[in-house]
Amino acid sequence: MTSPIRAGALTRRALLGGLAASAWGARPLAQEETGLNGVLAKPQTIKIKARPLPFFRSGADTHHFGGLKYRGGLVLTSPAKYFGGWSGLVMEPSGKRLVSISDEGSWLAASVEYAEEAPSALVRATIGPLLGLGGRPLPEKADRDAESLALLEGTFQHGTLLIGFERKHRIGRFPIREGEVMAPTDYLRLPTEAGRMPANQGLEAVTLIEAGPLRGSVVAFAERYTRGSGYHTGWIWVAGAPQRLQLRDIGGFNITDAAGLPDGGLLVLERYFRWSEGVKMRIRRVAARDIRPGARLTGNVVFEADQSYEIDNMEGIAVHQDARDETVVSLISDDNFNPLLQRTVFLQFTLL
Repeated sequence: MTSPIRAGALTRRALLGGLAASAWGARPLAQEETGLNGVLAKPQTIKIKARPLPFFRSGADTHHFGGLKYRGGLVLTSPAKYFGGWSGLVMEPSGKRLVSISDEGSWLAASVEYAEEAPSALVRATIGPLLGLGGRPLPEKADRDAESLALLEGTFQHGTLLIGFERKHRIGRFPIREGEVMAPTDYLRLPTEAGRMPANQGLEAVTLIEAGPLRGSVVAFAERYTRGSGYHTGWIWVAGAPQRLQLRDIGGFNITDAAGLPDGGLLVLERYFRWSEGVKMRIRRVAARDIRPGARLTGNVVFEADQSYEIDNMEGIAVHQDARDETVVSLISDDNFNPLLQRTVFLQFTLL
């Protein structure tokens, strides 16, 4: 979900979506690329152009930002019609390949090239449609609004992804074979209260606990489901059963993603938007020792950025270890398919 405006106000997506429709409407599309209702029908290779990006707009010669060290970033563009809307991200353990999902029902797999430690290009890229049970297409927006992503098991060659959807709230197990995302095998059991999440503020964050007694447990958070409590609502699946977990709502930020850390903790990505203030991004770190069913978490702010930094609508976060065992944090933004006002930004940091 990309609209951070309070209910009842003109949403950012409504405004930008109209502009985007005009921009995309003039673009020709080969017939073989489309299926029912104009949805991407099958996987296809695409080209991605990458432009290097400094992080601090002032051009100051610094690479340290709070608890992060900037490694490098890219602005990504592609002539492919379905490139954009990236709302979840996972990185291969080596950092050499990524998978992302779009809130318009597509997946992207690409190799990441580096110049020393900075990402320099996305190559060997494939984009394909997310499918329903039995391989059925997802022609309706309410069915294909994918917002969150995690690698449940295995590798990008032969493994299983967890993909969370909002509007029709669900978390599916999607096999991944040779870098391509297959149809789901089944869906996780959601708690009853998950059905009461706002349709467009549902499961924005899905990840796994990577170490400790809860290792392998799935954690998910709604974008905004506080019910006046002052806490965001989430769940942790212990032995397959979802139990409630909460994260303090600080300053009206919404949750947009989360990633498990090697020590069993979590990074939580948040976003704030007001027309008067612009867009902001925040990353919080939650210690492993605090995570348990029923916990009310707060965590510590690693870094908060406003528009003095090269950010956009940051919606995806992933973690991997580099060759020096440093923890690398990758971020990707959702451009709302609006090349006039927004960008797809891919950023990488070292977690200090």
